Amino acid sequence: MDDSKTELIKDSLGPLLSGMVKGTIPLTAVSFVLGLVVALIVALMRLSPIWPVAAIARFYVSVIRGTPLLVQLFIIFYGLPSLGATIDPWPSACIAFTLNVGGYASEIVRAAILSVPRGQWEAALTVGMNYPSTLRRIILPQATRVAVPPLSNTLISLVKDTSLASTILVTETLRKAQELAAPTYEFFTLYSVAAVYYWVVCLALSFSQSRLETRLDRYVAA
Repeated sequence: MDDSKTELIKDSLGPLLSGMVKGTIPLTAVSFVLGLVVALIVALMRLSPIWPVAAIARFYVSVIRGTPLLVQLFIIFYGLPSLGATIDPWPSACIAFTLNVGGYASEIVRAAILSVPRGQWEAALTVGMNYPSTLRRIILPQATRVAVPPLSNTLISLVKDTSLASTILVTETLRKAQELAAPTYEFFTLYSVAAVYYWVVCLALSFSQSRLETRLDRYVAA
C-alpha cells in the first residue's frame, strides 16, 4: 500500500467513526427498540382468537416479509410525498427499519410465546391472574430466553441493513464513505474501511449475545 492510501485511510478513520457513532448506531438502536414493540403487538395479534385481528397481523407480516427492505424505504421516502406526506430522511429510515424489524421479529416473538407450555397459562388463570399479568410475569420472561438468539441475529442484520439509508441521503457510515471516496475515486479502499467498522460492531454484538445467553442459562439452571 502506498503512502497516499495510508494517509487517506488515516484521514478517513475519524469521519467514518463519526458516521458509525452518530448515524448507524443510533438508527439501529431506535429502530430495533421500536421494532420490538411493534413485534410484540403483532405477535399478540397473531395469537388472538379474534379472526379479523389475527388476519390483519398476518397480512402485515406477509407484506413486510414479501417485499424488499429497499423498496419499503423508497415507498416511505419517495412515495409518500406524492400522497402529501413528506418525511425527512432520518425519520423515513427509522420508520422503514422499525416496520421491517417488527414484521420479522413478530414471528420470533410469537414462536417464543408458543414455546411456553400451555400449562403455564392455565396455572396463572387458576391463581386468578389476568391476561396482561400472565404475559408480563409468567410468559414473556420465559419466552425471552428462547427469543434472545434469533432476535440478536435480527439486530446484527439491522446494523448492516442501515447502510441502505444512504440511498435516501441519511448520513451514516456508508454515506460517509461515499462522500470521502468521491473526490479521490478510492472507493475500494474507503468502502473496505467502512466494512471493517460494520464488522467490528457486529463482532461486539455477537460477543454480547453470547454473554447474555450464558447469563440466561445460569439463571434458568439456578
